[in-house]
Amino acid sequence: MIEIKGVTKTFGNVTALNNTTLTIGSGSVFGLVGSNGAGKSTLLRIIAGVYRADSGSVKINSRETFENNKVKQNLIFISDYPYFSSFDTVDKLAKIYKTIYENWSDEKFEYLKSVFPIDTKAKISQMSKGMQRQAAIMLGISTMPECILFDEIFDGLDPVIRELVKRILIDFVEENNATVVIASHNLRELEDVCDHVALLHLGGVLLENDIDALKLGIFRVQLALNNPQDFEKIEKELNIVKISKLGKMIEFTARGSIDTARELLESINPLFIETLPLTLEELFISEMEVAGYDINNLVK
Repeated sequence: MIEIKGVTKTFGNVTALNNTTLTIGSGSVFGLVGSNGAGKSTLLRIIAGVYRADSGSVKINSRETFENNKVKQNLIFISDYPYFSSFDTVDKLAKIYKTIYENWSDEKFEYLKSVFPIDTKAKISQMSKGMQRQAAIMLGISTMPECILFDEIFDGLDPVIRELVKRILIDFVEENNATVVIASHNLRELEDVCDHVALLHLGGVLLENDIDALKLGIFRVQLALNNPQDFEKIEKELNIVKISKLGKMIEFTARGSIDTARELLESINPLFIETLPLTLEELFISEMEVAGYDINNLVK
């Protein structure tokens, strides 16, 4: 379990995190999303012990992370731009990692070598961005950590490899009760792999919940009316977040009970009603609008 309590971090005049509090459970794939400059990467680096928080605390399984080698034995942080020297190969680094990480698994490493389509004897610096990311993932997971932190894990990966990485992460979490935290701009990818998500904005947590719970209490409906003006009779009774009207067609996103909304809509005799699924991105845009933030700053 990762416990983040009242963490604040500034860089000069810029406040990256402001009294941030968050709990991330074990056996979870947790997504961090948010507007640009929200503090996602900074938070990952503080969890990893790369940065020291100005105030507050970060603990993994009740142990402080900063300058704690015992915690870092069971922690892997893969940044958005993993660093490799010009001479590194995956096989050479595996030998080094084996001497550093006491839980290193040759069996896991050989398995990952068999599923990732990269040459582990080739120089990593000469590989594409996507291949370098695969190399970092292979090495990181082979240390058998309790906690894995990823910054933009899917960037540069082709669709097939993205699906492979998702499957590997989910299996690893289930088999080892590990914690995976992913900071990403790609909300569509997070929706497939994460069970919990947190939305960061201006250095704080705007909301946090499991994905299924986030989708409760908010819905999107499309309907057609012979007389679109009939909608005005019930519009004020719906807690509408967003609406668009085009001729006889009306589409809106609202909060509350979908059953109650359907009863209201049926009362004005629509030509048809259809409930549409909400994506994770649409949910977060909705939350940003309610909070009064400029959604143009939200990651696309």
